[in-house]
Order: sequence, then structure tokens, then C-alpha cells
Amino acid sequence: MDKKKPAAKQAAQAEKTEKTQEIAQEKVQTAEAEAAREAAAGGDVLQENNAGAELEKALDAARAEAEDYKRKWYSVSAEYENYRKRTARESAQKYNDGRADVVVKLFPIADNLDRAYAACKDEATKKGIAMVLDAFNKLLEGERIEVIDPAGEAFDAEKHEAIMAVDPAEGEASGTVREVYLKGYERDGKVLRFAQVVVVK
Repeated sequence: MDKKKPAAKQAAQAEKTEKTQEIAQEKVQTAEAEAAREAAAGGDVLQENNAGAELEKALDAARAEAEDYKRKWYSVSAEYENYRKRTARESAQKYNDGRADVVVKLFPIADNLDRAYAACKDEATKKGIAMVLDAFNKLLEGERIEVIDPAGEAFDAEKHEAIMAVDPAEGEASGTVREVYLKGYERDGKVLRFAQVVVVK
């Protein structure tokens, strides 16, 4: 009987130890599973944080690129506007220069008409020449071309071309224009033909 009690006690003790080991093992397994879950959750958070940081970087890069494109667009727009204005000015200038070139070819005809008018003795013919000269002057006015006729004025090298210098007569000041050989013409301050003049020394 005494022998059975220790054996039963030992069996109970062994059973208890086995159960304790099983419980301990279950706790370890539970703890490991919990740790794995927490690690997985932490990994997801870390991945989310990394993804958020990458998205923020991509957004910053996109904003910088958009700002760069915007700046370039403003620059190109300003350049195009300047180019358009410059081209319009150049086109208008070329058009005006082309018209002036045509009118310039008429200047010798006007010179001959002036000479014919001065030399003409017949009043009827003189009147006809005067009418042609009036038409020519209206043409000049329409083209904004002004006549340079500096008789009696001071010589101006910017608008006059001296073809001869003569000694001063009584009362004449040096450097004045005594006679205009050919009238000059200018438009908007630009000389189309210099007046050819005789200057007092």
C-alpha cells in the first residue's frame, strides 16, 4: 500500500509537470505569435511610413517640376510677346522704308519741275507746272515727308551737304547757307536726301 502511494504521487506529479510544460509551451507559442503579429503590424506601419515619405518626395518633385514649367512658360510667353512686337515694328519699318524708297526716286523729277517752273516764261505753262508741284507736295505731306530748304539758315551738317563755299558778301554771317542747289527731304527726323547747299565761308 505504501509503495502504491508514492507511485501514484509520482504519476500525479509527472502529469502535473507535463501539464505545466504544456501550459508553458502554449504561453511561449502565444507570446511568439503575439510578437510575430506585433512585428508584422510594425512592419506595415513602417511600410506605410516609407510609402508616405516616398509619396511626399514624389509630390515635392512634381511641385518643383510644375514650378519650373510655369517659370519656363512665363519666360517663353514674354519672349514671344517681345518677338511679336519687334517683328511688327520691323515689318512696319520695312513697309515705310519701301514707300520712302519709291518717293525718293521722285525727288529728281521734282528738282526738274522746280527748274522748269523757275525758267518758264509762259504763264499758262507755269501754272500747269505749279499744279504738278502742288500734287507732288501733297504726296510728300501724305507720306509725312518734309522739305529741307535752308536758304539763309545756319549750315547744319546733319541735314545739309556743302557743295561749295563762297566768300561772304556785306552783312552775311559766316557759316550760313547762301543758296540751295538741291532741296533735301526728311521723314520723322530721318534724312532721306541731304540738301545740297552753297555755304558762306
